Amino acid sequence: MSTDYARINIDDVEDLAEKFGMGELGEARYLREDVGADRIGLTYYRMNAGKRTGFGHRHREAEEMYVVLSGSGRVKVDEEILELRPRDVVRVAPAPVREFEAGPEGMELLATGTHVEGDGEMLQEWWTGD
Repeated sequence: MSTDYARINIDDVEDLAEKFGMGELGEARYLREDVGADRIGLTYYRMNAGKRTGFGHRHREAEEMYVVLSGSGRVKVDEEILELRPRDVVRVAPAPVREFEAGPEGMELLATGTHVEGDGEMLQEWWTGD
C-alpha cells in the first residue's frame, strides 16, 4: 500500500458535530488524518438553516480558504459581515476571528489551509446578534 496518495469519501469520515453533541448545527467532518495528510487540512461542513458554527476562531500561523459548495449564508470576519452564495471563495489570514452562519436553505462549505498543530483559538459566543 502506497503512502504517497490516498482516497476517501467525505461520507465515510466521522461527523464530529454529532459526536460532540452539536448535531443540531449540522455536520463537521475533518478529513486530514483520515486521508493521511500532514501539512494540509480539509474540513467539510454542512450547516443547518439559520445556524451559526457556535464559536469564532483564529490562528497564529494558519491561513485558510473556504469554498461555498451549496446554499447561502454569511461569514463574519472580525467586524465585517459578508454575504455568501454558491462558489464563493473566502480567504482569511491567520489573525482575524471568523465564524459562519447558514442562510434559510442551509450551507455546505469546504475549509482548507495549512495544518499547524495547536494553532487555533476558539472564542465561544463571539458572534452575538446580527
